[in-house]
Amino acid sequence: MLHTVRSRAVSQLARRAQASARRTYATIPNDRQELNDPNAPKDVPNVSKTNELPIESVHSSSALQENVQDAEERRVSQAPNRKSVWSRSQNLRSKAMAGPRFEQTIMEAQPAPQSAITLIHQQPVHWTHERTVSCDGGGGPLGHPRIFINTDKPQICMCTYCGLPFANEHHRKHLESLPTTAYPLAPQGKASEVPESQQITSEALGQR
Repeated sequence: MLHTVRSRAVSQLARRAQASARRTYATIPNDRQELNDPNAPKDVPNVSKTNELPIESVHSSSALQENVQDAEERRVSQAPNRKSVWSRSQNLRSKAMAGPRFEQTIMEAQPAPQSAITLIHQQPVHWTHERTVSCDGGGGPLGHPRIFINTDKPQICMCTYCGLPFANEHHRKHLESLPTTAYPLAPQGKASEVPESQQITSEALGQR
């Protein structure tokens, strides 16, 4: 009798502990964010004030020195051309670049790649007279599997692999009448634009 009561009490305590753990570490699908975490980490600046002191460098004639406030702004920004995240499953840069590994790092001297999702939306629209176009990213090792894109609808149709935009000439007036478009309708002369000589080619090993 005593053994039965004891085993019953142990099983109840185990079920309560499992339920509490599920509540503590419940997550949102496709978001990876913990909910109701009683021990959530505090948002503490990860830039050391030691970097304010001038440090000699063998690679530069001037001493390395950094302002803590400016360094913290660079650390938490996602990219030079993008302030926020662009995917629900993406960690903030302030969360990813945390810990002793980044405390003594001078953020100004670190690489800061630009966001590709912003760069691709600077590519001008490829106009076509065909109802269907194909895109392989330029072919060769830098390309992607060839897909076919319908341009029947009066909208900008982008490649689902590389994001290059296409549109039919029959819909040019309609697209030009819109107040804004996701892609520029004509080249803007920006450095991020793919040169005309390196755009989609029909060569087997052509590059974009």
